[in-house]
Amino acid sequence: MKKVVAGIVASLLVLPVMANQKQLLWGDTHVHTYYSPDSYINQNFSVGPATAYQFAKGLPVIHPTTHTRVQIQTPLDFLVISDHAESMGVFRAAHSKAIPRDDLGLWGRMKAWLVEHAFAYLVGDPDNISLFLKYATASTTDVIEAAKTPASLPIPNAARIQRQSWLESIAAADAANDPGNFTALIGWEWSAIPAGSNLHRVVFTNGDASHAEQFIPFSSSVSNYPEDLWQWLDKTSAETGADFIAIPHNANISRGFMFPAEKRLRDTAIDPQWIAQRARWETVVEVTQVKGDSETAPALSPNDPFAAFEPFPYYLKPGVADYQAFEGDFIRSALRTGLTIEQQFGANPYRFGVIGSTDSHTGLATAEEPNFWGKMATDSTPQSKSRDSGHIEKLGWAMSASGLAAVWAEDNSRESIFAAFKRREVYATTGPRIAVQVYASSEFRPGDELRMDPATARAQGVAMGGEISGPTAPAFFIHAAKDPNSAHLDRVQMVKGWVDGKQSFEQVYDVVWAGKRKPDANGLVPAVIDTVDAATGLYSNDQGEAILSAVWVDPDFNAAQSAFYYVRVLELPTPRHSTLDAIALNVDPLQTEAMTGQPVSIQERAYTSPIWYTPE
Repeated sequence: MKKVVAGIVASLLVLPVMANQKQLLWGDTHVHTYYSPDSYINQNFSVGPATAYQFAKGLPVIHPTTHTRVQIQTPLDFLVISDHAESMGVFRAAHSKAIPRDDLGLWGRMKAWLVEHAFAYLVGDPDNISLFLKYATASTTDVIEAAKTPASLPIPNAARIQRQSWLESIAAADAANDPGNFTALIGWEWSAIPAGSNLHRVVFTNGDASHAEQFIPFSSSVSNYPEDLWQWLDKTSAETGADFIAIPHNANISRGFMFPAEKRLRDTAIDPQWIAQRARWETVVEVTQVKGDSETAPALSPNDPFAAFEPFPYYLKPGVADYQAFEGDFIRSALRTGLTIEQQFGANPYRFGVIGSTDSHTGLATAEEPNFWGKMATDSTPQSKSRDSGHIEKLGWAMSASGLAAVWAEDNSRESIFAAFKRREVYATTGPRIAVQVYASSEFRPGDELRMDPATARAQGVAMGGEISGPTAPAFFIHAAKDPNSAHLDRVQMVKGWVDGKQSFEQVYDVVWAGKRKPDANGLVPAVIDTVDAATGLYSNDQGEAILSAVWVDPDFNAAQSAFYYVRVLELPTPRHSTLDAIALNVDPLQTEAMTGQPVSIQERAYTSPIWYTPE
């Protein structure tokens, strides 16, 4: 017990030191409210932007389906409401019989009446979302062919409803924005899904409502091609003076199309213009969220014992294909692909940082395992999370209680947070607030972590998201502190990728770990003891450490090889939300694991944005 208390105190004391020059801010860039069609059809009839901001600030709100009082355990510092641009607010208006009619002719009014009565039947049954996917998107299972036909769901006065919903949403953001205390960033989601290939991007701006009212969010109803989104961002930025960031998410279910190596979605070759546009707008990628983890997969990283984390082997549109993990689906292989593209074109389209976010469609930004309210309002209770939905068994338990965006910024404001995303000084966690700093310099030496505080290392090194070069091996100052409300830390790892000729490679190194474990013959540190009790959901912190720090020097450095390095921090095993649900339902979690494939315990983690090494 003394060790636990001492560790928590140490963790609390280290945060002000780590934040000496920049603040560590926590947020969610991916939350949907009742303006999103799939949120509304899944019975989120009550949580709009204003309530979502209230919840993120730590105030109690009423849950949309349970109608109970709910509250986030620790308030967020910032939030992006990212409602789908496609039919924004339209399902809500149709179901509420609020389609405007004053400018419609006789046939238009009749059509509005028919639509409203159809929605009275369709809304509320989550399985009906498959009907909309079926009839609003192309029927082909070929991704390239499907992309040629944008999604279409013609509803009278849809554009008028979308504009009004957008104006209400951005007004709520400005009202909630409180510089220095809480930042509400204006954004939306572009939700292309040709033949079930998830190519979604969350887009947010550094502007306020006066900028955002000058445009209507670009949607996949206009185009399924990412480069068309980028071109729209070019044009709109020039016209409004606002800047933008587009964040890909759920690459893990993109059918290999999120990070192409040779041909883009238009079935034409990648070229310098495509590379430059992507590099400009997509400086950050979402690596973890409710629909699984996109870092890597066992099939792609067979030598990584921690690669099999929170898989989500389901495409959003049923029947398009059996799930397969492609290199174009995952972050680590994309970073490797970026190095090989750079060898050919002299530029890297995949020089991105990483964040986590929830993709909550309840309006409630919850990534806390014991306080997880599901993706949809219809899978927010233990009973509803355990139900099957369409082609996904135990839908709510298949979801992951993840993630969070961590940002190192000068202050809590739109300008500072946006600038951190642009320079990639951001990182991801799967929910816990693990405080991580990484700095690279050829001047650091092992042992400096004992003599140097992180603020000094920042002044001397390159932060995550940056670049280093030189003839000598880079050294990395790494400092990780546990979340005071979560488990102790198991280990800190360095993930390296490099290119040699036309081939890329990867390796995971254990840098520093808790306890007296010794690496085996392959250099791998044995797994930490899993103390999670399946009957109670309790676990012990005795095996871990509150703080892990080290200076790591690449032992396999080659000055002629381009490379990237990012840090992965693992907690001790803790109970998964499905385990806590099973205990509450008086169901044996071990039987639940056998039925669903969801483990009793997981090792929550943090992923930092990479630092790139470029030969001189």
